[in-house]
Amino acid sequence: MKRKLAAAIAIAGMMVSVSACGGGDDDDTKNAGPDSFKGQTLTVWAMDGSTPDQWVKDVTAAFEKKTGAKLKFETQKWDGIQQKITTALSESNPPDVIEVGNTQTPGYAVTGGLADLSDLKKEIGADWTPSVSQSSVYDGKQYAAPWYFVSRTVIYNKKIWAEAGIKDTPKTRDEFFKDLETIGKKTDAEPIYLPGQNWYFFDGLTIGQGADLVKKNGDKYVSNLDDPKVAKAMEIYKKYASYSKAPKDKDEATPQQAEVFAKGKTGAFIGLGWEAGTAVAANKDIEKEIGYFTIPGETADKPESVFLGGSNLAVAEGSKKKPLAEEFLKIALSDQYEGELAKLNGVIPNKKSLETNLKGNAFAEASAPGAAQGGTTPLIPEWGAVENNPNPIKSYMTAVLNGKSPSDAAGQVEAEINKRLAQEN
Repeated sequence: MKRKLAAAIAIAGMMVSVSACGGGDDDDTKNAGPDSFKGQTLTVWAMDGSTPDQWVKDVTAAFEKKTGAKLKFETQKWDGIQQKITTALSESNPPDVIEVGNTQTPGYAVTGGLADLSDLKKEIGADWTPSVSQSSVYDGKQYAAPWYFVSRTVIYNKKIWAEAGIKDTPKTRDEFFKDLETIGKKTDAEPIYLPGQNWYFFDGLTIGQGADLVKKNGDKYVSNLDDPKVAKAMEIYKKYASYSKAPKDKDEATPQQAEVFAKGKTGAFIGLGWEAGTAVAANKDIEKEIGYFTIPGETADKPESVFLGGSNLAVAEGSKKKPLAEEFLKIALSDQYEGELAKLNGVIPNKKSLETNLKGNAFAEASAPGAAQGGTTPLIPEWGAVENNPNPIKSYMTAVLNGKSPSDAAGQVEAEINKRLAQEN
């Protein structure tokens, strides 16, 4: 998912104007009932690719039947969306409902630009999966509702695994390592393609070790890369990378790992569903060889933790139609339409009970088990600056893979991370 949190300074600059336009006495639907919705139009900003035509048609019909109001979807592009949303939230007439990247949510919430949906959470969110719901909470309040998510899984070449004599996919991390070793010994294929800077996979490993990339120091956040648990996650990553010939100083897009896999000489890679499509586009013959399995964890009963990319739905604090916006959320996030979205788009829904809608979608079925153990990058407004290029987390990873100890590698980049977290130029 192409989501980067806008730098906190840029967002915080809107603080006063956003707060000023939000939720005053001119909120003309503050005490509105269903009858007062007639004749109104609710505007929803949704990102390109998020809303299948059939889903839009069905949700619109249900919404208009229930409320008597009109529903207007406006499709947005990811490129430049952070600044566009920041600007919209500062205006007097913002879109009523906005799709926001899950890791972006704190940055918008801290400005006062998003409405508190805690009451809605109590009404319809009791069984939201905790790991996917946490990104919609900031400072103890529910500033958005979890909508849909994706995560990485293992995409593998069934032909190569068969040539190595491997009949079953691994259920534990050690079994996975053993299989990669077998592929290396019994075939001429590269066991796994894992570039040194696939840092979202590393973030998942960090979550699995019960660690975070930042920690609180007084009233500020600082780097936590020197945590032994983070070091353990990096050592696991290093073991995976030992089975790969991929460059240690590049990420999964340089070159595109799916295109490397498409050549048919790679046993597996760790990626997203769309990357399988990229591989097939590069080599149609590879399609029949593609298989998927959940990234195995330390034990068979618990898959590896994964980074959960995805989107939340938020209501603008400045909207004059908040009750109507909440009616939309009740419909869009209902089991019927949340399940329909999962089925149509192959995305992980916000409730485990709705994962049955993924049946028949091989990638989604493989990725869903990791969701319960999943998480995100640090959910703080300051984090976005850390991800800006050159990303110091990537530099840390490359240093470890090139032989430095995790402690020494952390020491090389912590000053830069802390500078970014402190929003210093």
